[in-house]
Amino acid sequence: MPALVCVARIGAAHGVRGAVKLWTFTEDPFAVRRYGPLVTKDGRRQFEVAQAREAKDHLVATFTGVTTRDEAERLNGIELYVAREKLPATDEDEYYHTDLIGLAAVTTTGDALGRVVAIHNFGAGDIIEIAPPKGTTLLLPFSNAVVPEVDVAGGRIVIALPQEIEGEDRDEDSSASRPRESGDP
Repeated sequence: MPALVCVARIGAAHGVRGAVKLWTFTEDPFAVRRYGPLVTKDGRRQFEVAQAREAKDHLVATFTGVTTRDEAERLNGIELYVAREKLPATDEDEYYHTDLIGLAAVTTTGDALGRVVAIHNFGAGDIIEIAPPKGTTLLLPFSNAVVPEVDVAGGRIVIALPQEIEGEDRDEDSSASRPRESGDP
């Protein structure tokens, strides 16, 4: 199966004629109509966008063969994918997440860290997840400062590990560790 890229997620039913809210993850929201049939991650189901119109922060779309609210409600939460080769080429310093998954991660000194297993975005920017050969995964900001080099053709990314933030050593018996009140000497 070719590499797949998630381009949309189906939301709640909209109206009574089979329309759904559709959140797209493409630069042009209407691009989902140009890719042909969209498939589920396992490739077992495919959906063709019959119509789409812009709404506040999503599209309202209908799929070929989905004509009732009940049918539309059963689609809620399904992620839709397209084969990587159907997507446009990226600009320099732009990457599809699928292009990064599996790349070796090395430090700026060439030490192996592990492999890229995921890219996450929880709303404050992309986070790159690196799985070392053993131990817990690393979650790092996917920024130019932390990831100064991406070499997709060479199969690796370079990671500049952030310096640990040092906290104050606090002595539990010291009064210096508590704020002074107005009456304190």
